[in-house]
Amino acid sequence: MGSFRRLPALHRHALDRNGVPVPSHHQVIIIGSGPAGLTAAIYTARASLDPLVLEGEPSSTTDQPGGQLMLTTEVENFPGFPEGVMGPELMESFRAQAVRFGADARQEKVTKVELGERPFKLWVGDPDAAEPTYTADSVIVSTGARSLMLDLPRERELIGHGVSTCATCDGFFFRGHHIAVVGGGDSAVEEATFLTKFADSVTIIHRRDELRASKIMQERAFANPKITMLWDSAVDEIHGDTKLEGITVRNTKTGERSPLDVTGLFVAIGHRPNTDLFAGVLTTDDDGYLITGPGTATNVEGVFACGDVQDHTYRQAITASGSGCMAAIDAERWLEAQAHGA
Repeated sequence: MGSFRRLPALHRHALDRNGVPVPSHHQVIIIGSGPAGLTAAIYTARASLDPLVLEGEPSSTTDQPGGQLMLTTEVENFPGFPEGVMGPELMESFRAQAVRFGADARQEKVTKVELGERPFKLWVGDPDAAEPTYTADSVIVSTGARSLMLDLPRERELIGHGVSTCATCDGFFFRGHHIAVVGGGDSAVEEATFLTKFADSVTIIHRRDELRASKIMQERAFANPKITMLWDSAVDEIHGDTKLEGITVRNTKTGERSPLDVTGLFVAIGHRPNTDLFAGVLTTDDDGYLITGPGTATNVEGVFACGDVQDHTYRQAITASGSGCMAAIDAERWLEAQAHGA
């Protein structure tokens, strides 16, 4: 795992004559810094909008600077890197390119927003402070989504070393392997089915005695000779120091524990968008993802959203990047329209 280089010093905010911090105003503020947010930063910077990127904090589990790619090792499906590229290295390149064109990237976590009127208000640090830290004419939300994990020892340390949350990203590396997929919904069954293109065998581990997946997805899984179901089971332990060397599963009814010899473990128990900050303000679907349209516009005029925070279908770096470009163009056009009284 990598991390963005720390900023050389904390940014100091201007103070009024009484020593009270004065909000810093920006045309565009981008909340989040994964592929979506940093692509939006590149495009808004090149449009001379002087964007401020609030990246989040390295200690945060929900808005890690650089996004989910900071938790991956080698990325081989991003165009332009025929030999592959490390996830953190790719994100550092995105950030450097944004900064080169004039984006101001700060490792600060937004703790509160007020989007009821313009200029929009954003707080970092104390959300109860009387004055916001920043104000903005427009906001681009790119806070992403996080994969739900099993929360077992060694799980996060072995991401990219046998443990994964993305079959599309990592399936190729498991050609000829015996792997397991945890989950019982459409995502888990879809991941398992996809992985049979590479693996010699795939075991679906589900804590109940029937899948929650749609009937058509179940039929495909049951008909696939490479897929085996392990019912009423949960992963109890993950083994391996530098790479996955097997797991221990526990029967949820009897409590009996048994080893499972796999070299790949795909966790597919769902995702959670990082939208708590916008609860009750920006419209979401039943799963908490921001609803956008037309384009990347949210229900609040002047606020746009891109990347995994509004995409529960594709969840790829390249699609997040594309939507970041869209959000930047949408914001630029909206700001221009406001300037001309539209």
